[in-house]
Amino acid sequence: MMCGLAGSGKTTYARRLEGRGYLRLSVDEIIWRCLGYDLALLDPAEREHHLATAEQELREELIGLITARKPVILDKSFWNRAARDRYKALIEKHGGTWRLIYLKADPATLRRRLAIRNTQAGPNSVTVSAELLDSYLAGFEEPHGEGEHIIVQS
Repeated sequence: MMCGLAGSGKTTYARRLEGRGYLRLSVDEIIWRCLGYDLALLDPAEREHHLATAEQELREELIGLITARKPVILDKSFWNRAARDRYKALIEKHGGTWRLIYLKADPATLRRRLAIRNTQAGPNSVTVSAELLDSYLAGFEEPHGEGEHIIVQS
């Protein structure tokens, strides 16, 4: 389970794990596959609908892969503890084990990376405005005592 704010390096790290045989699941990629464009272009209600639909698809795919005993990496922000706990329980319920990898980056690093990423297109380049990043920073629940493995990004 990847954990971290937008721009912290979750997808880059997860792709390295793909090279070691993990199957990467990403809500952003599910949405891009369905819509073909950046989720940030939608109004909030439509965005929430697509996020909920993609989240359900991701859960179903995750359960199938756990049941098949495949190694999986969840490329999600897991911005709050409740979501992390729900996924941990889901993974354990279906016979899997989890590892929480928290990619920690300071706001200046996130802003720098997102400025570059916001000029790109594709499923792993969802636009994050300065205002949206500020709201993410304000709402992010940093994992503490959750079995997390912390990787500091710069």
